[in-house]
Amino acid sequence: MFIRSTLTPARLLPLLLWPALANAQQSQPAHSSAQEPPTHELAELVVSATRNQSIAGETAQKVTIITREQIEQQLAITQDPGQVLSNLIPSYSPSRQKLSNAGETFRGRSPLFLIDGVPQSNPLRDSARDSYTIDLSMIERIEVIHGASAEHGLGATGGIINYVTRRAESGSFNQHAGIRLTTDDRFESEGFGHQIDYRLSGQQDNWDYLAAVTRHERGVFFDGNNEIIGVAYPGELQNSRSYDVLAKVGYWLGDDQHIELSVNRFELEGHNDYVPVAGDRSAGTPTTARRGTPLGEPGYNEVTTISAAYSHSDWYGNTLDAQLYSQQFRAQFDTITTFPYPGEAGETLYDQTRNESDKLGAKFTLSRGGLWDDRLTLTTGVDLLQDQTRQMLTHTSRTYVPDSKFNNIAAFLQTDLDLTDRLLLQTGVRHEHAKLDVDSFATLDRSDVTQDLVSVEGGKPSFDETLFNAGLVFQVNDWAQLYANYSEGFGMPDVGRVLRSISTPNQSVDSLLQLEPIVTDNREIGARFDWGRYGLELSYYESNSDYGERLTQDNGVWVGSREKTEISGVEISGDMQVTDAHTLKASYTYAEGKSDTTGDGQVDTELTGINIAPSTLKLSWSAAWNNQLSSHLQGTHYFNRSVDDPELEFDGYSLVDAALTYQLPLGRASFGIENMFDRQYLTYYSQAARVSDDYYFTGRGRTFTLGYSVDF
Repeated sequence: MFIRSTLTPARLLPLLLWPALANAQQSQPAHSSAQEPPTHELAELVVSATRNQSIAGETAQKVTIITREQIEQQLAITQDPGQVLSNLIPSYSPSRQKLSNAGETFRGRSPLFLIDGVPQSNPLRDSARDSYTIDLSMIERIEVIHGASAEHGLGATGGIINYVTRRAESGSFNQHAGIRLTTDDRFESEGFGHQIDYRLSGQQDNWDYLAAVTRHERGVFFDGNNEIIGVAYPGELQNSRSYDVLAKVGYWLGDDQHIELSVNRFELEGHNDYVPVAGDRSAGTPTTARRGTPLGEPGYNEVTTISAAYSHSDWYGNTLDAQLYSQQFRAQFDTITTFPYPGEAGETLYDQTRNESDKLGAKFTLSRGGLWDDRLTLTTGVDLLQDQTRQMLTHTSRTYVPDSKFNNIAAFLQTDLDLTDRLLLQTGVRHEHAKLDVDSFATLDRSDVTQDLVSVEGGKPSFDETLFNAGLVFQVNDWAQLYANYSEGFGMPDVGRVLRSISTPNQSVDSLLQLEPIVTDNREIGARFDWGRYGLELSYYESNSDYGERLTQDNGVWVGSREKTEISGVEISGDMQVTDAHTLKASYTYAEGKSDTTGDGQVDTELTGINIAPSTLKLSWSAAWNNQLSSHLQGTHYFNRSVDDPELEFDGYSLVDAALTYQLPLGRASFGIENMFDRQYLTYYSQAARVSDDYYFTGRGRTFTLGYSVDF
C-alpha cells in the first residue's frame, strides 16, 4: 500500500539548508523562539505551537490563546480539563465529564494534544484520554490552532491544542501553595473532594528551575436531582485520585543560548467504590451508580513526558530550536462483561484491557528572518517519530491489538513574505514518509477469551504524503484585518480498531486499505476587527476528507468506518472592554457535517454527536470591583440538534457558572459555583453520540468549590 509523491526528503534538503547558507544581512530573526535572558519575559502573544513563532492576531489561520488568568477563572469553578476546554475553545465539543474524551472533537475532528510541543495523542490505538495527561495547575497558557494542521505532524485533523507549562519566576526562590475544596450543594460526604498543589521556582545566575506537585482527590458527582451520576466503563473522573509532578531545570549558555530538561509524571486511578446502575433510555431514566465493588482492578492513566530542548537565537544569524522527547503512556480500562474466562474455582471472570504506547521523537527547526529587504522569513526543519503501541488483556496476558510500530520522518519548509506593508503571504510544504510495522497475530472472540477468531498475517505498509498550506493576511486599516487559509492535516486511522475487528481469515496487514492515512483539507476565511475597547473575529471553514474515519457500532463494538466526510462551520467571537474594570465576551459556533455511507462518492448521512458539536452560544462577564474583589459570570447555551437518526436527536440545555475571588492580606481566596441553577440535564454525548442504557448519563448538578492560594 503506497501513496506516491514526487517531493521527497532528498529534494527538500536544499531548501532546508537555504536559511543557514543564505548570504543575507546578519540581522536578528523576525520570529525568535529562543527565550530571553533570565531577567526578561517572553512576549505573551508569541504562539510557540507554530513552527515559525507567529504572533497571535497576525496568522492566516485562526488561533486562540488561553491565558493563565482564564485558566484560573475556570479552575475556580471546575477542575475537569474537558469542561475547561469546552468553556474556552470555540467549536470544541461539550465535555463528557468522564476520563474518556471520546466524542470530544474540535471542529468535528480529532485535535492533536501537545505538552510543550510533545505529542500526547496516541493515534495507533486511541485511548481517548489524551487530554488527561497533565494537571491544569501546571499550565501557563494553552495555545489553540483551529483547523487541520501538519505543523507537528500526525494527528491534528481538527487542530492543535498545546499546553505550555509554567516557567521559572524571577528571583532566586519563589513558593506557591494552594488548596481547593469541592462539594455538591447538599454537602454529601461521598461528594467531597479536594486538591492541593505546591510549587517552587527561581533563577540564580545562569540557572532557572521549577518543581511542582499536585494531589487531587475527587468524590462522586451528583446531578441536578441529587442522584449519583452513572459510572462509565471506559474510565471515570469521579471517585478517583490523581497526582502530577513537574520538574524543569534550565541553563543559559550565554545571552542567546538556553538548554532545558523537563519531566512530567501524571497518574490518575479510580477508587473502585461504585458500580453502575443501568438506565432506561426509552423511558428517559438516566444511568446512576451505587456503592459496590466492581469487577477487576481500577482503571487508570499513567503518563510520563520527558523533553530536552535547546534554543539558539543567533546561530550564524538564524534561530535554531532542537527538541528530543519521549512519552510513556499507560491506560487501563475498567472491566466490562466481555472477554469472559474461567476462574480457579470454575466461576466466570471477565478480563479488562490496557493500552501501552511509547514514543520517541525529535524536532529540529531553523528560522531566518531579515531576508529580501527584511520582508521574508524562512523556517525549515526535520521531525522524527517512533510510536510503539499495543493493547493487551491484563489478567490473561493475551494480545487484543498486536504490537504495532510507527516510524515517521518529515521535512518541512515554511515561508512568511510581506508582499506589501499590508499584505502577508504564508506558505508551507511538509513531506511525510512513514512505515507501519505490525506483527502477525490472532484476533480474539470477545465472548470467549480462550478462543481465537482468525489469524492475521503481519506486514509493513508504508506511505508518502506531501502536505501544503497557504494563507493571506490583509491589514485593511488600523482596525480591520482579513485572512484566508488553506491547510492540510494528516492522521492515521485508529489502527487498533481496524486490526482487532478483522474477522475474515487469511487477511494480510499489507492489503488493508483501512490503514491508509487520513488527509484532511481545511479551507477558512475570516475577519478580525480591533476597535480598541472592542474586538470581533468572524470565520467560516470547510473541513473535507476524501477517505476519513467515522466511528460506528457493530454488535456493540466501536469500529472505524472509512468514509468520505465533509464538515463546515462558522465561529464568531467578540469582547467588549466596557470600562477598565468590566469585560464582556461572547461567542457563537455552528457546524454541520455529512459522510458517504453508501460508497458512491456523495456525502449523504448527517454526522452525529460523536463527531459534530451542537450550535453553541457562550457569554461571560468579568469584573474587578476594587483592588481586592473580582468576579466572573459565564453562561452557555447548547441549541437543539436533529440528525437523520431520530434516536440521536439532542434537546439543548443552558448552564450558568460563577466565581468570586478576594485578595486577602496574605493570599487569595476564591469561591466558584458550577451549574448555578442546578439544571438537570443529560449530557450531549449521552443524547447525541450513542444509543445505550449504560451510557445515558446526566451532567453534574450545582457544585461548590472553595479555594485558597498564597505566593511567598
